[in-house]
Amino acid sequence: MKTILVATEKPFAKAAVEGIKKIIEDAGFGMALLENYTTKSELLTAAATADAMIIRSDIVDKEVLEASKNLKIVVRAGAGYDNIDLDAATAAGVVAMNTPGQNSNAVAELAVALMVFAARNNFNGSSGTELKGKKLGLHAYGYVSKAVAAIAKGFGMEVFAFDPFVDSRLMLDEGVTPVADAAQLYATCQYVSLHMPATVQTRKSVNYDMLAHMPKGATLINTARKEVVDEEGLLKVFAERPDFKYMSDVEPDCKSEFADKYQGRFFFTPKKMGAQTSEANNNAGLAAAMQIVAFFSTGDKTFQVNK
Repeated sequence: MKTILVATEKPFAKAAVEGIKKIIEDAGFGMALLENYTTKSELLTAAATADAMIIRSDIVDKEVLEASKNLKIVVRAGAGYDNIDLDAATAAGVVAMNTPGQNSNAVAELAVALMVFAARNNFNGSSGTELKGKKLGLHAYGYVSKAVAAIAKGFGMEVFAFDPFVDSRLMLDEGVTPVADAAQLYATCQYVSLHMPATVQTRKSVNYDMLAHMPKGATLINTARKEVVDEEGLLKVFAERPDFKYMSDVEPDCKSEFADKYQGRFFFTPKKMGAQTSEANNNAGLAAAMQIVAFFSTGDKTFQVNK
C-alpha cells in the first residue's frame, strides 16, 4: 500500500488534516503525519518510506529527495514552489506540483488590506487617502492577481497589469488594462502589487529604476517573495522619497534599517500569512491530496512544475 506523508512544520488546520486523510484512505492509500517538527532529521526519517509527500512551506531539497527512496511525487499545498529543488526532483524522477488558485482569495484579500492600511497611514489617527480613483498595477497576472483586480475594482480603482505570458485580450476582457512593460506599469500606478514567483529571472527584478519612477504617494505591496525586490534599491528610494511606502507579507532582510529610519511608512507581517485562513488552508490541502490520488490512479500530471 502506498504511503502519503503530510509533512508540515506549520500544520494544516485539524479539519483539513481530516479531509486529506479521508481522500487518501478512500483511494486505498495510507497517510503518515509529521507536524510541528523542529529538525530536518525528523523530516528525513519520515520521508524515507513515503511514496508521496504533501508540504506547505517545508523545504524539499536534494538531501530530502535522496533520503526518500520511494518518493514519486511531492505537492506543495499553495501556489509558490521555490521551497522545492526542482532540478533535484527531476534528477530523482520525482514529480513536483503546486496547487494553483486554492489560496488566491486569501492572498488577494490580504494584498488589498495592506493597501487600505497604507492609505490610512497605518491607522495612526492622521488623515489618509482613499483607494477610489487610484491606479493599481499588478506585476504578473495569475490567479491571485485576478482576485485582487476584482476586489480593487469594487473600491473604484483603475487596474493595470503587466505579464508577458498572458494574452492582453484576456486582461481586457476582465476589465484590466495591459501595459507593454514593467517600467510603464510602475510609472503609471500609485500602487503596485507583486505576484510573481522567485526565479532566476525575477530575483531582484523590482529595482530602484522602476520604484523611483512611481507617482507621488507610491506604495509597493508584496505578497509574493522577498527575493523579487532589490532591497538596496528599495532603501535608496525610501531615503530619497518620504512619500514612498512598502507593505509586505514577508519581512525583508533589511528590516532593522526600516525600523530605525522609516517608522510609519512600512508594515511587515511577523510571518508569511497570505494563505493563513481556514478556507485557504483547507482548500490547498484537499487539492494536494486529490492531485496525488489522480497521479497514482491515472497518471495525471496537470499541475507539474518540473520536467
